Amino acid sequence: MSRFGLALLVVLALLPAVSVVSAQQQVENAPSTSVVPSASSTTAPPQRLEPASDVAAESSGRSQKGAIASRELSPWSMFLSADILVKAVMVGLTLASLTTWTVFIAKIIEFSLLRRRLRNALARIADARSLADAQFALGAKDSVLAYLLDAAMREARMSAGISSDSGIRERAASSCAEIVRAEMRRIRTGMGLLATIGAISPFVGLFGTVWGIMNSFIGISKSQTTNLAVVAPGIAEALLATAFGLAAAIPAVIIYNHFARVSKGYLELVSRSSGAAARLLSRDLDRSHGAAVARVAE
Repeated sequence: MSRFGLALLVVLALLPAVSVVSAQQQVENAPSTSVVPSASSTTAPPQRLEPASDVAAESSGRSQKGAIASRELSPWSMFLSADILVKAVMVGLTLASLTTWTVFIAKIIEFSLLRRRLRNALARIADARSLADAQFALGAKDSVLAYLLDAAMREARMSAGISSDSGIRERAASSCAEIVRAEMRRIRTGMGLLATIGAISPFVGLFGTVWGIMNSFIGISKSQTTNLAVVAPGIAEALLATAFGLAAAIPAVIIYNHFARVSKGYLELVSRSSGAAARLLSRDLDRSHGAAVARVAE
């Protein structure tokens, strides 16, 4: 074998070793590109970013809930936070309720005095034989019976010399009927006010409720939320006006019906008084007619 062939074999034998060595040197000289994960990246999961509008709405809702929770929903606080028109309705209904109870106390005292006075007057003239005796027994008493006796006596004096007794009785009955109608009008003073309060108070309260609920819906549209905790205070303030209306109307209706019954009983006493005056006048007329007949017979 020649020297050239021997050298070629040696080069071919050393070529794989040289390629391996060069490859190792390239790996050692190359920069490191591997990324070691950090502790935070391995332990904390990725967080989802929420839109800014959702975060703002959530924070606004939380602040409104906190404000509502801190507000005491008592009748007085609801009255103070209500709309000015709803406040005016509540104040008006409160005044109407005070008027109702004032009329109730005044009429109770008035009817008790009138009935006791008239019963005593009827008891005083029970044994009277003439108008003069009845007036003497009654004295200077300020009662409807005294007015009836005065009217009968006045008609008897003014009709002196008239032979028609039926005409005198009719004129006296007409005068007594006028006194009874005047007494009826007098005792019904204040009852018309009770009827008005009982009839219109629920509708006035309902007007305040409608106005308050309308304002609550306007607030809902502005706050852009339908959460019940947000709209409940406004609706409660509106419904308070209806409660005021019922509180003013119910006692007014009950008190009106009570006084309607009481006035009917008192008017029966007045009718008895008118009948007593008419009977005394009839006795006087018959007695005077009998005396005139006796004088003629003599």
